[in-house]
Amino acid sequence: MSAPAHPSTDPSVRGAVDRLSAEFAGRAPAAVVDRIVRASRQDLDTVPVAALPELVERLARQRLIDTAAPRH
Repeated sequence: MSAPAHPSTDPSVRGAVDRLSAEFAGRAPAAVVDRIVRASRQDLDTVPVAALPELVERLARQRLIDTAAPRH
């Protein structure tokens, strides 16, 4: 079974945004966290529905780590 067509209605998105906003508080604005989680969910649109919550959060977390890392 494929993922729902509309990432904006996926409950895994809201949960990931909430958890990652808390985890990256002070390092990434909430709007950035929201954008990255939604983009991550959209990129995983062909993943089986049961795998989405974990994979969305993992992908978004890695992207936030990459974004929030100090650049030298």
